[in-house]
Amino acid sequence: MIQKATMRTMQAIGGLHLREAKSRQRELQRQLKEAAKLSNLEQARLEVETYENSLDVLLSLHKEQTDAMDWLSITATLPPVPPCRQRYNELKTRQRLAILTMVKNAEVSIELAKQQDEREYQECLESYNADYAEWSKMLSLARRILNSDSDAYIEAVEKLNPFSELDGIGSSFQITSHNPRLLEVMLRTHGRQAIPAEQKFLTASGKVSVKAISKSRFVEIYQDYICSCVLRVARELFALLPIETLLISSSAETLDTTTGQAVERQFLSVAISRDVITSINFNMIDPSDSILSMPHRGDLRTSRKTGDFDHITPLTVADLKPQDAFVIRDFNATFETAQRLRTDLATQCAALNPNFN
Repeated sequence: MIQKATMRTMQAIGGLHLREAKSRQRELQRQLKEAAKLSNLEQARLEVETYENSLDVLLSLHKEQTDAMDWLSITATLPPVPPCRQRYNELKTRQRLAILTMVKNAEVSIELAKQQDEREYQECLESYNADYAEWSKMLSLARRILNSDSDAYIEAVEKLNPFSELDGIGSSFQITSHNPRLLEVMLRTHGRQAIPAEQKFLTASGKVSVKAISKSRFVEIYQDYICSCVLRVARELFALLPIETLLISSSAETLDTTTGQAVERQFLSVAISRDVITSINFNMIDPSDSILSMPHRGDLRTSRKTGDFDHITPLTVADLKPQDAFVIRDFNATFETAQRLRTDLATQCAALNPNFN
């Protein structure tokens, strides 16, 4: 059991700290199951609060993230301990037979006990083999990531799936590794379909009133939802991988007014650095303001014709500043530069202090 717990710890990205909106959502779901016991006024209040909470969940995605992955610690994790054959059932049976008298078929009972011991050993061995295989995979993955293997980055995302909540809301991802310090993410959202078209509120008499959400309010929610998704993706990837820069582009299905067909178009592209992410107080920000303060394309203004965001040409690696692109230099050249600087420093120190070694 201890080994299984260890493996689960290795496989998990970290403990998930539920944001207030998500915790409240669980409480409201519990209350909804008991709604039949409530008065009409209480049911109305619960329905409106559930609606408001659904918006809070959509717009607070950026406030939550899993703990940072410690790949170095995983490389130091000990392998699972193989099971040992035990004679517990056999010895228990022999002890019982030694006490009792007039026992028939004693040898048969002992043989059955031995078979049970063997079955239990085989079950433990099967579990051990599975745990060892998983430990080996995680160990190999951690070593590859620490060695800046870009393919291992993609494998870690696929294996650990830090975007499970976003999958449920309606987003999909395509990740490309340009180098060990730069990832590009194509974030596909459900667009307008992710946002409720109606709003609910209580009337003075305590009844639920439903009406179409205003266009300005819809756009405001839509903007913050998309930007909250982008920030959540950035937080999860920076927590999972030793990267320094993310290039994230968001797209949604929109109406092509020239053909009348729905097409997938990109409407936001942003470059996010680790330094910027670590400096943000996510509980206090406006997601749209935060994203639009970073290097980006797309102003998140909706088209008068379609009501969708205007599409853009996304940023590329070539558009990033050199300090953002993090192009990896040849190791030998870097090593030679370090040696030369060390020699120069030693020469300067010796000139200042003849006794310097």
